[in-house]
Amino acid sequence: MTLTPSDVRDLLGRHGLAPRKSDGQNFLVDPNTVRRIVTASGVGPDDHVIEIGPGLGAMTELLADTAASVTAVEIDAGLAAVVVERLGDRDNLTVVHADAMRVDFDALGVGTHVVANLPYNVATPLLLHAFAGTNVVDAYVMVQREVADRWVAQPSDPAHGAVSIKLALVADLSIDLTIPRTVFWPVPNVDSVMVRAVRRPDAPDPSTRARVGSVVDVAFRQRRKTLRNNLRREWGPSGAAALEAAGIDPGRRAETLSVAEFVRLTAAVERLTQA
Repeated sequence: MTLTPSDVRDLLGRHGLAPRKSDGQNFLVDPNTVRRIVTASGVGPDDHVIEIGPGLGAMTELLADTAASVTAVEIDAGLAAVVVERLGDRDNLTVVHADAMRVDFDALGVGTHVVANLPYNVATPLLLHAFAGTNVVDAYVMVQREVADRWVAQPSDPAHGAVSIKLALVADLSIDLTIPRTVFWPVPNVDSVMVRAVRRPDAPDPSTRARVGSVVDVAFRQRRKTLRNNLRREWGPSGAAALEAAGIDPGRRAETLSVAEFVRLTAAVERLTQA
């Protein structure tokens, strides 16, 4: 049974809980929206799912009805207890009381799929962490529209930044469903979207992603500065030389570079600064 607004208020009241704004706790209270999300996720009977932040288990219930197994990771002990009370008799469901940022996603099984309503304040680091290893195949996650726009932004888009590059290194991202604020309780002050992130078959290994990410951070350190200025500040003359070696105009800004250009630039920086 999916949760209605009265169900949510009753569950929270019986367990002495209340939504915490600081943790981005807004609960889905529209059964039709829950069904739309689970259906659109593409999860099937052979799939193993990790759900980050199940809350009261609205999506968890339908995911367990659909997938081979579901591991629900919930940082809030009170909410985890509610999910266990409601759905603990499901043989294919495991509820883990833990901070998802500290969970080894690779240890939860090969070929896993992430489905989540991500807390707005930690959505980006959580998605990057989910893809940090090698076993997560794809993610279908809800975030506020502003965050999603940054995730999917392309070079020269106003929202294009370091996060856009770091995610594009490992996954192809696209915005899917629009989720209105009215399907939550309490009602947030933002609208949300579902983002689909599919691991790229040519994604570099974790070590390479970390090294490229470090160069990306330097390039975006002062966004309105040219690449020449930002790289010289970090690596001196070798920084400017690396741009020329990578075939990149030193007068460009970081937001105009593609993933491939950042990979080339990282290789050039490493050659010239480690010589």
